[in-house]
Amino acid sequence: MQLVLASTSPYRRELLARLGVPFEVAAPEVDETPLPGESPDETAQRLSLLKARAVAEKYPDALIIGSDQVALLEGMQLGKPGTHEKAVAQLQSMRGKALEFHTALTLLNARTGSAQTANVPVRLVMRNYSDTQIENYLRRDQPYNCCGSAKSESLGIALIARFETEDPNALVGLPLIKLVEMLANEGLDVLG
Repeated sequence: MQLVLASTSPYRRELLARLGVPFEVAAPEVDETPLPGESPDETAQRLSLLKARAVAEKYPDALIIGSDQVALLEGMQLGKPGTHEKAVAQLQSMRGKALEFHTALTLLNARTGSAQTANVPVRLVMRNYSDTQIENYLRRDQPYNCCGSAKSESLGIALIARFETEDPNALVGLPLIKLVEMLANEGLDVLG
């Protein structure tokens, strides 16, 4: 079956390419606004499924990967900053604190309609960095399309004191360990 990544994220595309299986990319058109009373885990899982279903209409015979990530700091959801000013504010608010990232993954078999979903949480502790370090980091990495403003796969790792997770890829946006398991459940062995 054809494999489709329902995401325009360059980070997810890079991660999926590591598995060495051919895939296509399709942009899901979904409203990513959290619903009232929805937990970060629920938001991420709902959006990962919505993204996969949105793409399924164009690829009715494919396995479709949807993923979404929500960061939580002191009860508030953090998204992609979009601008330098918002990234500075995010990084200042995160300084020396612990955050939770909820990275949800859905593998939808568009032919059968069956979906596998999972949430792979990451607990992240940030260093007590200075405003100068924030500015230096943002000038170099420009993580404005990155949830939480710190790209762990590049210089953002210097802002992080430690993290705990079953899959470090989840922090970047696509839990590959869980995805390999889901693909195997659909008969696709990435080592086959």
